Amino acid sequence: MKREAINNLVLLSLVLFISALFLVMIHQFLMPMLMAGIFSAMLSPFHTWLTGKLGGRTHVASLITIVGIIFLILAPLSVLVGIVAAQAVTVGQSVTPFVQSLINEPTSLNEYFSRLPFYEQIMPYRDVLIERAGQAVATVSTFLVNSLSSVTMVTINAIFGTIIMLYVMFYFFSMGTVLLDKILYYLPLKDEDERRLLSRFTSVTRATLKGTLIIGLMQGTICGMGFYFADIKGPVFWGTVMAVTSVIPAFGTAIIWVPATIMLALTANWTGVIILGVICGLISGNLDNLIRPRLVGKDAEMHDLFILFGTLGGIAMFGILGIIVGPIIAALFSTVWQIYGDSFKEYLPEVGDALAELRTAPDQEPEPQPDSEQEFESTKD
Repeated sequence: MKREAINNLVLLSLVLFISALFLVMIHQFLMPMLMAGIFSAMLSPFHTWLTGKLGGRTHVASLITIVGIIFLILAPLSVLVGIVAAQAVTVGQSVTPFVQSLINEPTSLNEYFSRLPFYEQIMPYRDVLIERAGQAVATVSTFLVNSLSSVTMVTINAIFGTIIMLYVMFYFFSMGTVLLDKILYYLPLKDEDERRLLSRFTSVTRATLKGTLIIGLMQGTICGMGFYFADIKGPVFWGTVMAVTSVIPAFGTAIIWVPATIMLALTANWTGVIILGVICGLISGNLDNLIRPRLVGKDAEMHDLFILFGTLGGIAMFGILGIIVGPIIAALFSTVWQIYGDSFKEYLPEVGDALAELRTAPDQEPEPQPDSEQEFESTKD
């Protein structure tokens, strides 16, 4: 018995060591593989339907699905990225000299400030504002230079990662069920817990993709049109940026259009201020409040604050792909703790009754406990 325990311990240690070594070896490909799994899970119903139409030829259906992704999604996306990159350069070349001219000519800056209704309140901080504006210009200039210098390497990495993702998706479509059964077989959990984790992963992925794609596309398009009608340079660029920031509930697009509105007010472009206020503030803002709960809330079943921190933390750790990965990790975190609570509920203390008593009788003082000496004497008697 002791020898068997030692053998199991050695085998488990060897499995963990080799697995960790393998994951470290392929860590550069883990994100494309993860995205391949996510998109394969979302397109699995279409692939199953197409396989049935083709008489069960799974590999042919997988190939057609991959080709459709390339021409219907990746090709238009690459064109959009090219337009956004070109307009980003134009915006950087126009904004930086404009702000720099305001800093170099204080009289012009005072003229802009004098048009604001709260001119007298901000004038004591004029020098601080100029200093902060100079720092902002330096930061933006440095960022643009670094971005343009590294754009080639980023493009190569993105193309290579996309090729890996499509290649892995082909095998996930063809052998996804077998691989999933193997993973669930090696996972030492109850079938009920495995189904709960898998269902949670699928539902949150669906909700995140719907929220990111549909809401982002709609808000980015509407706000980009607002920038176009307000005669702001680079409307496609700013619309794309707001499509990305729209993943932040409630105030995502406001991060961009509110400063733009302030800049228009400084230049006395009140027509542009009204256009941005109506299109970006009223139309796009109400669109977010109406559509997001119906698209995201039903499937995600998470509080907006949880989604917010999951999204921001995912972006901080994984970059732009964290928009999708972050909420999924947050949902799995919540589900794992729910499974823990269900599995160990016999050992966890009950807190519901105590909280109910505190809510119903908040003003009642606790009954005084007998003194230790009096309790001892009463016991002695």
